Amino acid sequence: MTPMLRAAQDTPVSVRTAPPTWLVVALVCAGQFLVVLDVSVVNVALPSMRADLGLSAPGLQWVVNAYSIAFAGFMLLGGRAGDLYGRKRMFLVGLALFTVASLGGGLAQEGWQLLTARAAQGLGAAVLAPSTLTILTSTVPEGPARARAIATWTAVGAGGGAAGGLVGGLLVDGLSWRWVLLINVPFGAVLLAGAASMLVESRAGDGRRLDLPGALLVTAGLATVAYGVVQTEAEGWTAAATLAPLAAGLALIGLFLLVEARTKAPLMPLKLFTLRSVSSANAAMFVCGSAMFCMWFFMTLYAQNVLGYTPLGAGLALVPSSLAVVLGSKLAPRLMPVVGARNVAAVGTLVAAAGFGWQAMMTADGGYLTAIMFPGLMMMAGAGLAATPLAALATSGAAPGDAGLVSGLVNTSRVMGGSLGLAVMSTIAAARTGGSTSGEALTAGYALAFRTSGFLLLGGALLMLLWLPRKISRAA
Repeated sequence: MTPMLRAAQDTPVSVRTAPPTWLVVALVCAGQFLVVLDVSVVNVALPSMRADLGLSAPGLQWVVNAYSIAFAGFMLLGGRAGDLYGRKRMFLVGLALFTVASLGGGLAQEGWQLLTARAAQGLGAAVLAPSTLTILTSTVPEGPARARAIATWTAVGAGGGAAGGLVGGLLVDGLSWRWVLLINVPFGAVLLAGAASMLVESRAGDGRRLDLPGALLVTAGLATVAYGVVQTEAEGWTAAATLAPLAAGLALIGLFLLVEARTKAPLMPLKLFTLRSVSSANAAMFVCGSAMFCMWFFMTLYAQNVLGYTPLGAGLALVPSSLAVVLGSKLAPRLMPVVGARNVAAVGTLVAAAGFGWQAMMTADGGYLTAIMFPGLMMMAGAGLAATPLAALATSGAAPGDAGLVSGLVNTSRVMGGSLGLAVMSTIAAARTGGSTSGEALTAGYALAFRTSGFLLLGGALLMLLWLPRKISRAA
């Protein structure tokens, strides 16, 4: 691609001096931290929400599900909107919606108000999240500097998911459940002011319009599949309430692909999947997410339901694992130029698989060091080591005009993989437990989920070695 054509595809629309790179990285990583944190931060607040608002058990599940479905369903649309209408603009729109929705949720007086606010939070997150990675990759040139920036983005995102239990426990114990949502308001307001004044706008300036039929189909398809996945928690995998939305969602996604193959300006150009870096890294990210995301869920349950930790104690127990994610993510860029992005991702996945295998040997009377801390360190250090090269590979090779869409695809692969994996692993654990609530039965169920995830990660490592390109490719 000629420099002139590339410039036309990704045109800066602000002429003022760009801010320091470190400040851009800090702003977008703060936005990513907020949206990932809210996937898990409400978990420890659910009992208090139920008591205060009179939520039913299904309603309580939807406090979590309303956010995750909207987040997953609108991600690709949010990414493409950033390409066409401006990455900074979509960052600000998404963050503003997320912040206002957080305020509404924190002040909710009825269950339906809380659920509406959580869905609006998810929509804001879906608009915001793709822009965080796109702004980062369009600001930092390809090479070691970009690898380090992506490592920081990966570490902050993983840390946000990991910190949810700890942050939620501190807020619920110290203040009230409302502050797991209200805490986003002052942080969101400060971040809005900083981003509005510091970030430089850019977009794909080629005059394209949003592919509305494609946008509606893929959003409806992903949201419907996500709905079907979360239904497995209450209905199981063979119930009509699960199979119907799964089938409908897959049909909508199939129709979306047909539309994209025929339209002149598609929402998702299918040629993107002919890029080995994009297709292979997203597939690997989906597999890894489906195996690794459940770690926080089951470790928290194990610590509280079997070992007797308080919610805050369980969050504190997992702090070393959270730090291990950051360490692995920051170590990866140092290794990638030496041994290649593919090999770093595969080694990280194998380290995580070994940690999952160790965790699968858990007992009902396990000690902290050998039952939580050391296997958790291995699992999350491996996860961080794998995530950075996968994110770098998944965003490489595509044209600058598709950067937002590719970033949305990265987030979609991770969120959908994590949601599906958690549903599958929860079913596996529940089947092994057989309805018993004894410590031994629960431990056996959790152990089987960890063992299954470990084998899935071994398959993921093999997939990476066979399919991933060895090095990061340049933009087309």
